[in-house]
Amino acid sequence: MGRQHWKKIWVGSAGNMVEWFDWFVYASFATYFAGAFFPSGNPTAQLMNTAGIFAVGFFMRPVGGWLLGRVGDRKGRKAALTLTVTLMSASAVLIAVAPTYGVAGYGGALVLLVARLLQGLSVGGEYAASATYLTEASDPARRGFASSFQYVSMTAGQIVGLGLQIILQRTMSDDALHSYGWRIPFIVGALGAAVVFYLRRSMLETEVYAEDTSHSAERGTLRALWQHKREAFLVIALTMGGTVAYYTYTTYLTKYLSNSAGLSKQTATLVSFTALIVFACLQPLAGALSDRIGRRPLLITFAVGSTFLTVPIMTLLQHVDGYWPALGLALLALVVVTGYTSINACVKAELFPTGIRALGVALPYAIANALFGGTAEYVALWFKKGGMESGFYWYVAACAAVSLIVYVSMRETKDLDLARVKAGEGTGAGDGESSLTTAS
Repeated sequence: MGRQHWKKIWVGSAGNMVEWFDWFVYASFATYFAGAFFPSGNPTAQLMNTAGIFAVGFFMRPVGGWLLGRVGDRKGRKAALTLTVTLMSASAVLIAVAPTYGVAGYGGALVLLVARLLQGLSVGGEYAASATYLTEASDPARRGFASSFQYVSMTAGQIVGLGLQIILQRTMSDDALHSYGWRIPFIVGALGAAVVFYLRRSMLETEVYAEDTSHSAERGTLRALWQHKREAFLVIALTMGGTVAYYTYTTYLTKYLSNSAGLSKQTATLVSFTALIVFACLQPLAGALSDRIGRRPLLITFAVGSTFLTVPIMTLLQHVDGYWPALGLALLALVVVTGYTSINACVKAELFPTGIRALGVALPYAIANALFGGTAEYVALWFKKGGMESGFYWYVAACAAVSLIVYVSMRETKDLDLARVKAGEGTGAGDGESSLTTAS
């Protein structure tokens, strides 16, 4: 892979890391600020309130996917990526200065809600813009490897957030963290976003987009997307199981180990931190493997593993009594999830032609995340509050089973020539032979 390709991957990934740092620190620090914005009472109820606002951010992602996906298809991937990081910086600042319940009543929760709405808009466009950018900017024979950096950077953002949390836990008292320490990561996120804004202003546009000559008036519109409705529904279905499993074993894991297994917050955070480092390292290896054997084998492996292993893994995690057994089970779960995370970005981008690729990835993916990923933590806490925590394990397994059906029936996409995908032609599961042109 040439130097120019690496430069594009680096700039796209660096911005993605900061975006997801800001997105995830909300979840990882929720145990500290949950009591700051809501009346004192049941800790699980407070977490449900903050998880509810977390989920609201996901419901804004389809709006962000539509608006910023349109920008990405009509104005370019660079324009969309620059706009997403601007919105994320603004949201981080709002959370950092939000007043507590004791100062402004529910006014602080309202500020928190507005910030999450902005984050939802930003991330709704960020995923698709970066997935499209990384896929288009790579060597055609190494798209799986290159696009795997989507989740390397996403996970790196969470690792940095958890690392900062560990540092703050070891240098500040628990009272200080609950009082004001939780604001620090949002200040860091705002500063990081400002740096990335500068980097993205000088980034290079992808050749696939720059050389595309299909400048239709419907480019990046919902009408154009409707011509690829089969692929759009395919994105929703193949995302369903993956996003629930991903958020279960990343975003929710720390709180699950603390709130359900009874581990200390420090131990639970360290387990997640270590597991995510290994998880990030696995992404390029799995992405490179998909360039050799195809995308479907990895997706099917994930879905089979998640369908049959989720219930035993989550059950055992609930009864762990220390760092090492919790880490072992977390790693097993994340190895399974890697079959989805390492390649889902390029699989979705490979389904659509250039003029509708950003919107085609953004909107259906955001809808799936709003329905399943964003609500995973809330559903888990709902089952726990109702005394049926194991019901959530079966819910995750069921979502994976649905996606398994899709993975088995969909066509392979690794050899497609992105520049020659034509409007009106699809790669979704279904009748007939694929009419997409493959790379020669």
